[in-house]
Amino acid sequence: MKKMGLNELREAYLEFFRGKEHLTLPSFPLVPKNDNSLLLINAGMAPLKPYFTGVQTPPNRRMATCQKCIRTGDIENVGKTSRHGTFFEMLGNFSFGDYFKEEVIPWAWEFVTKTLELPKDRLYVTIYLDDDEAFDIWTKSTDIDPTRIFRLGKKDNFWEIGQGPCGPCSEIHFDRGEGKILTAEEFVKAGDEDRVVEFWNLVFTQFDKDEFGNYNKLASPNIDTGMGLERIATIMQGTNSIFEVDTIKAILEEVSKVSGVEYGKDRNNDISLRVITDHIRSVTFMIGDGILPSNEGRGYVLRRLLRRAARHGRLLGINNIFLNKICDVVISNSCGAYPELKEKEEYIKKVIKLEEERFSETIDGGIQILNDYIDELIKENKNTLSGEKAFKLYDTYGFPLELTEEILEEKGIKLDIEGFNKEMKEQRERARAAREESNYMGSEDTILNKLPNEIETEFVGYDKVEVESKVATIVVNEGFSTAIMEGEEGVLVTEKTPFYAEMGGQIGDVGFIIGKEGKAEVLDCKNNLAGKTLHFVKVIEGKIEKGEEVKLVVDGLRRDSIRKNHTATHMLHTALKEILGNHVQQSGSYVDEERLRFDFNHFTALTEEEIKSIEKLVNYKIMSVLPVITDVMTIEEAKEKGAVALFDDKYKANVRVVSAGDFSKELCGGTHVGNTGEIGVFKIISEAGVAAGVRRIEALTGMNAIAYMEEKENVIKNLSHVLKCGEKDILNKVNAQISEMKIKDKEISELKKELASGSEEALLNNIKEINGVKFISGVVEDIDGDALRDLGDKLRDKLVDGVVLLGSLNEGKVQFLAMASKGAIAKGVHCGKIIKEVATVAGGSGGGRPDMAQAGGKLPEKMEEAIAKGEELLANLSK
Repeated sequence: MKKMGLNELREAYLEFFRGKEHLTLPSFPLVPKNDNSLLLINAGMAPLKPYFTGVQTPPNRRMATCQKCIRTGDIENVGKTSRHGTFFEMLGNFSFGDYFKEEVIPWAWEFVTKTLELPKDRLYVTIYLDDDEAFDIWTKSTDIDPTRIFRLGKKDNFWEIGQGPCGPCSEIHFDRGEGKILTAEEFVKAGDEDRVVEFWNLVFTQFDKDEFGNYNKLASPNIDTGMGLERIATIMQGTNSIFEVDTIKAILEEVSKVSGVEYGKDRNNDISLRVITDHIRSVTFMIGDGILPSNEGRGYVLRRLLRRAARHGRLLGINNIFLNKICDVVISNSCGAYPELKEKEEYIKKVIKLEEERFSETIDGGIQILNDYIDELIKENKNTLSGEKAFKLYDTYGFPLELTEEILEEKGIKLDIEGFNKEMKEQRERARAAREESNYMGSEDTILNKLPNEIETEFVGYDKVEVESKVATIVVNEGFSTAIMEGEEGVLVTEKTPFYAEMGGQIGDVGFIIGKEGKAEVLDCKNNLAGKTLHFVKVIEGKIEKGEEVKLVVDGLRRDSIRKNHTATHMLHTALKEILGNHVQQSGSYVDEERLRFDFNHFTALTEEEIKSIEKLVNYKIMSVLPVITDVMTIEEAKEKGAVALFDDKYKANVRVVSAGDFSKELCGGTHVGNTGEIGVFKIISEAGVAAGVRRIEALTGMNAIAYMEEKENVIKNLSHVLKCGEKDILNKVNAQISEMKIKDKEISELKKELASGSEEALLNNIKEINGVKFISGVVEDIDGDALRDLGDKLRDKLVDGVVLLGSLNEGKVQFLAMASKGAIAKGVHCGKIIKEVATVAGGSGGGRPDMAQAGGKLPEKMEEAIAKGEELLANLSK
């Protein structure tokens, strides 16, 4: 048996299947594309589902990949066991209607026994109970000992997820123990005890499960295999844990070094070391694929993993920011297979650092909330924190349960863990209900996604806005039709089209389709899951029939504005990188005929100077009239030429690279101007944050930018007219008027103080004594809240020992104020209670402390009555 490193194993697998005429491809990103059934890619076959369902045609009928995956279903077990992890790599070879069991079984045996040189007396195979075909192939096409094959039931050897493709499977297992296993029962027991480890699952996808639970035979059965790279690495390296595999062990050793905690000495410390090791792998790869921390969806998964790792760092005594340094080991060990990690290294580390800093703030805030809960329990003479409050800390504030338990234990307080688990269970059930089984792709299974594969539309719209073609398909009211009539809405598919279907952030074209007997308005244009172009139409004259020749005419003026905005988006992207730095990554865009919107990763708001610099650079390049050239090349060639792209469309043999001179170079399938001068002018109209670490710029080009600037010019002209000054003097005139207003405000304030002073004297002349408490009350006019409080303070100070109750009417606004000295409070006065009842009389409400309270009212005419109520309350104080 060879001893192979994880990276060596990955390449050996892919090389083996390249030798079996497989197209081997880089991993898909962790973010699913056109698949609403998944939050994150969790299996090697997940990105290939359109090929298994026949929705899309694969670039090759034999394929092999090593797919990065995230699974968080067993997150509570990560660190506690030797084999659980949230991030893993899945090796897989696939056949889309090409080979089947006869080929894949012997190949699998060849790879494990010859390439990997695993000893045959350590291998066992399981098959589905009644899969005699698989048994025959195993025993006749390989040299496996038939007594090492066991038949198991549906739970173990039949693969299905909801509706869609499914079938029996055959698994290959490695035996770590001694002595031969003789029966299926013994085998199952050995598996439960982790003596036997399953490492390769060969799925024979030969059925299609429908919505009624029927298993219908597929006309072209498929092969889908999966072998966990980390798991086979443990076998090849003779370890008992994925955390002892070479590349993963290197991460763990770095965590151990940073924390100063030795691995293998303490169970709890080992758990924390393993959690950090696993989670930093997940976090690094997720950020590398464009995921950012947030409070929902895949962003929440990232945030949870990152904060969980940071929390375990604290448990190990690491009280500073450290995860952004640990990710260096992940990147250096994996960038050979995943170059995007090295390309985005600076960005990945920045995101991790910012989120870890936020978590430190969260921890501090959570401790304050928990301390408040503890104070409440002590006051109420209770010794158990409710599960509901502990769960709120955990779920709403991201405060780890173990930290809650630790702090409570220090205070001698228990935790209602059953109540916490109940809340957790209810949350999971809510989440599960929200992810109810829909269909294989998690998308609406409409007729538009079931168009025959042979229907293809050639897009000719890069250099044409008008073309003649034949109508291939008509869909009306969710059914195929031979014609679409006047007044009806539906979908037309033609053999050729100049209409651009919405894609890559560019909105779909509109226009007209004209036939010999009718005319349809094209309201929108989109692609279905298989990439077929759908024209959404409404017939405004006559009818259009299937098979007839029609003229397709795009709204050229609208397309022209879209082209300007799209090319400007590319130029903006380059300008952002030049002005802000290479960490800038596109995270979304939208282009229509009116404006462009561009989302990008950046961690602070742009300054006015930065915005001006970006705008100036784009306009300079526009005025340089750079040629906009489109070249078709392979992805590898595009990368070599420095083209910017997400590179997530792995399986296209050739891509379009759009270059604006030497300034901008991007992969793009959209429509563009012939040269940058056609854009005319570029104007940024807004810059704002849309998520943590994501900024958004909106901008205008061409006539829309000119119209915007004309509108601003009109505002300036109107201001000039109102202020009766020249345009250049507007700022000086406004500043002068602001200064004048400040002087007048000061004069008004002084006058109010004089009024208050006059009121002070009048009120001091009207002191009463009620139940041994001195009392001043009254209503004052034209005094605002601040002046009313100042007056109350002065009166209370002069009373030395007593109560002040004032009402104020200022610009129609009713306000009340009550203040009391310590001596008055000792005699039972509570301003909050007094003011509440006083305000009620005047149709208002309010409250406050025993020594001071404020309230508002709605009925000015009731103010005197309300103040009298205060005197009455004081008179009844001792009753």
